[in-house]
Amino acid sequence: MIHGTHNAIEDPRNANIKIMINDDLYDRQDAKISVFDSGYLVGDGIWEAFRLHNGHLAFSDMHLNRLWSAAGSVGMSFPFSKKELLDKVWKVIQANNMQDNVHVRVMITRGIKKTPSQDPRLTISGPNVVIIAEHKKASENSKEKGITLFTSTIRRGSPDYLDPRLNCHSKLHEVQALVQAIEAGADEALMLDINGFVSTCNATNFFIVRDNEVWTSTGEYCMNGITRQNIIRVCEKHNVVCRQKNFSLFDVYSADEAFVTGTFGGLTPVTKIDGRIIGKGIYGEFTKKLSNFYELLIEEECA
Repeated sequence: MIHGTHNAIEDPRNANIKIMINDDLYDRQDAKISVFDSGYLVGDGIWEAFRLHNGHLAFSDMHLNRLWSAAGSVGMSFPFSKKELLDKVWKVIQANNMQDNVHVRVMITRGIKKTPSQDPRLTISGPNVVIIAEHKKASENSKEKGITLFTSTIRRGSPDYLDPRLNCHSKLHEVQALVQAIEAGADEALMLDINGFVSTCNATNFFIVRDNEVWTSTGEYCMNGITRQNIIRVCEKHNVVCRQKNFSLFDVYSADEAFVTGTFGGLTPVTKIDGRIIGKGIYGEFTKKLSNFYELLIEEECA
């Protein structure tokens, strides 16, 4: 089995899920979109992910706000409101009779192009909206075993050419970083910013624990993670010192603990980076405490 933060327990129900494409529901094997779609042609699309927990979409307002910010950033107009999009998500969830441990991916592209081109003026229909909801429960093995990281030579870019906060379909630089990490024998990639400070991972946000303090990057060059924001919130709520600051691999290698965060996996411990064991090389007590605080926040949100 592939090991990493997106490890999910196999669920046979996913073979028969219904997928929505522009308000119509299709069987999984019949869910297709044109090769002239902007997302396929030039990566001209944005996306958002939701987690269904006990019949509730956790932190849906935060996710919708992030999606609308992304649309504004790339100049994409939606012919629907946040509520109307959320209604579409619920239609997919209900069509699949889903209740808990569900991961929902919403992908919105600019639409169908008249001909292969970057030019948005050649878009003849759209936007195209695809909603995929799958039964996905994170593997406990990932939490107990932890993951390993490799520091990629691919940097997280500056906001003036591709803002790292943008959840877009253009993820090739992150794929490059992950390929490097896999070839180096690690599970996922750690990425630095343009100044050489630790930024984030290829698909998750990165934290370390030092002397009972939690450190994460300034946020200037990292993904605008909802779970990242919520970990900062729970630290404040429970009087845990959380510093958003510049720090380097010098600080990482000697950290007491390290972990990554994401909508699907929540908190996942990191046991080794660049071949060096972090702390005791186990799922640390501090990370466990923060993970429990985060699960409590989800329960409160969905109550």
